Amino acid sequence: MSNPEATTALDRLTDAQTTEEQFLRKIFVRAQMSEFVQDPLIMSRSDGVHYWDVAGKQYLDGLSGIYVVSVGHNNRRVLEAVRHQLETMAFSPVMHGSNPEAVKLANRLAQLAPGDLGAVKLLSGGSEATEAAIKMARQYHRITGNSTKFKIISRYQSWHGSTMGSLSAGGLASRRAVNEPLAPGFVHVFPPTCYRCPFGKEYPSCELTCASLINDVIEMEDPTTVAAVMVEPIGHTGGIIDPPPEYLPALREICDRHNVLLIFDEIITGVGRTGEMFASETFDVLPDVLCLGKGLSGGYAPLSAVLCRQTVADAFWGDPAVNPGFVEGHTFEGNPVSSAAGMAVLDEIMERDLCANSRAMGERLRAGLESLGKHGVIGDVRGKGLMQGIEFVADPASKRRFDPPIGLRIGRRALENGLLTRFDPHWLALGPPLVVTAEQIDEMLAILDRSIGEVLAE
Repeated sequence: MSNPEATTALDRLTDAQTTEEQFLRKIFVRAQMSEFVQDPLIMSRSDGVHYWDVAGKQYLDGLSGIYVVSVGHNNRRVLEAVRHQLETMAFSPVMHGSNPEAVKLANRLAQLAPGDLGAVKLLSGGSEATEAAIKMARQYHRITGNSTKFKIISRYQSWHGSTMGSLSAGGLASRRAVNEPLAPGFVHVFPPTCYRCPFGKEYPSCELTCASLINDVIEMEDPTTVAAVMVEPIGHTGGIIDPPPEYLPALREICDRHNVLLIFDEIITGVGRTGEMFASETFDVLPDVLCLGKGLSGGYAPLSAVLCRQTVADAFWGDPAVNPGFVEGHTFEGNPVSSAAGMAVLDEIMERDLCANSRAMGERLRAGLESLGKHGVIGDVRGKGLMQGIEFVADPASKRRFDPPIGLRIGRRALENGLLTRFDPHWLALGPPLVVTAEQIDEMLAILDRSIGEVLAE
């Protein structure tokens, strides 16, 4: 570990017979473990929009943990709701029914959701939610007499989760390859990456090829075999892929034409992240199925949800002798503690009008990111609300990328300078908590500005 103070702090967690490296080798993390043990980042405390690591170093949380901490760390309303529910009932018999907190949360989500998204399945995490949405689409068509509809069309560069079904829907080669062969029945199309159009076209003269090709793919696959189209309203892992305004309405029309369900994966974009409670409202497009997670519980307990339109929900209602309902179950679905946290988070967002703050602070963040163009390495700024990203290029005029890339270096330098971001070889993203202030946005931008300058000066 490069920081001797952090070594001393971490040593307090070990015993005399265990070295720090031996201690850390016991846990799998997302990084290569051999790399992680060399300079491990271990957070020990958080409050508001800040983290502190085991050595006491403070970090601005420019990523809401990972788009999770929607109402800030150490939020007293949520903590009190969780504490009260723990003292009342921590777990209910999920095989036999539900509990008051889960029922209240389902009704609150149905009340807040746009259109007739009026039925809710509560789960524990984003992968569970997207996997459940895939199953819901397939079971819906089977129940309604279209049992040959099973294929799911999703996009390259997308990320829908780590379980086998959600991973099969995802489009990241690096995540897919090490787990192949994956589940059958998944077809991928190119995303609406206007800045780097895979078809070599320019918006708007492109005539939205990225959307019209989805119609062509459905027809080539045979519409009687396609169950759903699953997309993130704003793609994350491809570098904050913010679609043109006509794209999602076009998908809605295509899906309606072929009796295909439209699934929005709003695990990241939901719960105020884009400036409205749901990104479907930001883009004014109603999906048939909508997945929520991450910010729904604010990070205080595992929680996700699948919302569906009434026509979909009605298909699962009937005589149990011939209609088993929606066949999907998990041990911690509708957990009362998680549901209480979700209710408190939604109360915070609504009562403090944090969607409005997301819009206002998002505008400030956008202006600040655009001002970083002074460094001459920002090719594009993308996103909405408090989900914004920048793409690094060696030449903005030609969009030529750095070789080798500088995104990882800038992101790591920002972390050294006390700012948590999401960074990849060619892009970096910010997604601070919805409670973030103007002063904190400016501080994040100042650290990022400094970090870019330091890397370019090397």
